[in-house]
Order: sequence, then structure tokens, then C-alpha cells
Amino acid sequence: MNKLIQILHTGKYSCVIANGNDVRTFSQRGVNDLYDLYNQDPAFLQGASIADKIVGKAAAALMILGGIKKLYTGVISESALEILQNSGIELTYGKVVPFVENRAKTASCPMEAACKEAKTAAEVYAVIEQF
Repeated sequence: MNKLIQILHTGKYSCVIANGNDVRTFSQRGVNDLYDLYNQDPAFLQGASIADKIVGKAAAALMILGGIKKLYTGVISESALEILQNSGIELTYGKVVPFVENRAKTASCPMEAACKEAKTAAEVYAVIEQF
């Protein structure tokens, strides 16, 4: 996991995912990379390790549904932490925040707000699909 964290920070990526010897880096904003991966190459997520800068509830749900094994994040929202707690994912994180902020840092990010009432990863995914 330390190697992934180092790649995350030195490469200024938003997310680094490893499954076996295959290490992939991602730079899109929000949950776009995870959503694309979950829908186009779900086998890569199964049992993967992820280092991510910021994890909100939507990203956490995609990771749960994808079947990842380990997650490190520098920042995690309270709702993401809550949904991950009984997922079986080995989790380490730096800082817990009430919610993921929008880009202007004036309120919750739109995806975090949209997922607020969803209770399960499947319910969150349904919200992501509609977003």
C-alpha cells in the first residue's frame, strides 16, 4: 500500500489502483474513473487495493460494489466512513470531514448531497446512475 500512496502523491493523481502487478493511475474529478472502471472493467476492482485522495459516499459505494480489498484515503467523509464500516474493506485514512466539499468550497459536492439519504451501496449506485 505504501507504494500506491507514494505514486498517488508524487504523480499528483486523484486515485491509484493496483490488482496484482497491474497498477493504474487516474486523474478525473469526482467518481468518474471509479464509475467507468466499475462498468467497463469490474474484474480489475475485485480484490484491488486503492489509494485515493478524497473518498465520499459515492466513491465508497463503488468500491464496495467493485469488491476492493484495501483502501487508503487522505480524506474521507463521515457518510463514506459509515457505509464502509461493515464492508470488509481494510481501511486506513488521514482525516474525517463532515462531507466532501464542492470545487468552490462553499457547500457539499453535488454527488455527496445527492447520495445523502441512500443507506446501502446499491442505493447509492442507483443515485449515481441517475446523476
